[in-house]
Amino acid sequence: MNPETTQSREPLPVVGVPAIPEVDAPQKRGFASLFPGGQFVRYLCVGVFNSVFGYTTSVVALTLLNLFHPEQLLSLKAVLASIISTPLNITVAYFGYKFFVFRTKGNYLSEWLKCFAVYGTSMIPGLIALAAITRLLQSVIHRHAVSLHSFLSAVESHLGGKPLALLQHVATGRAMAGYLAIAIVMGFTTIYSFIGHKKVTFKVKPAA
Repeated sequence: MNPETTQSREPLPVVGVPAIPEVDAPQKRGFASLFPGGQFVRYLCVGVFNSVFGYTTSVVALTLLNLFHPEQLLSLKAVLASIISTPLNITVAYFGYKFFVFRTKGNYLSEWLKCFAVYGTSMIPGLIALAAITRLLQSVIHRHAVSLHSFLSAVESHLGGKPLALLQHVATGRAMAGYLAIAIVMGFTTIYSFIGHKKVTFKVKPAA
């Protein structure tokens, strides 16, 4: 056997191909780090309670304001109802986020003030949007009043007692636009407030 032939049949060494670095990986990790699974799930759970509580207090405030001429100056009264209920809503949300979501220790006053600051930065744009959405919904409801009346009549036929009384009070023509507008604006502020609380209100300082 020819030694040269034997040497030529030996397998060549395998040289690994260097992996091409993923350019977008740091950005993806950085964005994903804003929403850690367990923390964000807890935030959503607490947020559901806060939304129900905040919507309830806003509706109660708007209902009290609507005792006088429910369809007059509705956009202004929706804004006033939101302003009246805001301090209580923020305080309840703060304790829920502190104890169940971010789980920080101490710094009650500073975190509480920062919590107001985070919500405060979105308050003015939110109030402007609330007034605009209320007027838009009033116009839409007015154009589809006949269809809406038929739908509500069908719903009312399956209700009774307090649920029926509540529906009849809330769904009073264009006055319903205020309640719907409050729900829409609250939905849009959820993601913004989570990022704000994580980066500002409950930001944990790195250890020295």
